Amino acid sequence: MVEYYKTSSGKMPVYEFLNNLPVKMRAKAFRGIELLEELGPQIKKPYSKQVKDGIYELRIRFGSDTSRIFYFFYTGRKIILTNGFIKKTKKMTTNEFDKALRYKADYERRFPE
Repeated sequence: MVEYYKTSSGKMPVYEFLNNLPVKMRAKAFRGIELLEELGPQIKKPYSKQVKDGIYELRIRFGSDTSRIFYFFYTGRKIILTNGFIKKTKKMTTNEFDKALRYKADYERRFPE
């Protein structure tokens, strides 16, 4: 089951990210999310990669553009999508990764197992 992370104020960062993508990239992102929901932890490269500290990235490529959506697994097969970004360099964007870590910690604090 895929769920969008929601802040305590009701904001859904990954939903906002997806809505701001170009139409074709958004469609490809939703196909990637469907694949993630279907395969769960079995999803591998080139679709997904573990980053660190329990955070994974869903990789979406369309033409020369690349997007990433951070997520984590919670209580078995529950998948929480946190935030996304368009990748412009080879190096990982630490600002977006730090957000994903904060969102994960917030989610686990508000919804203990």
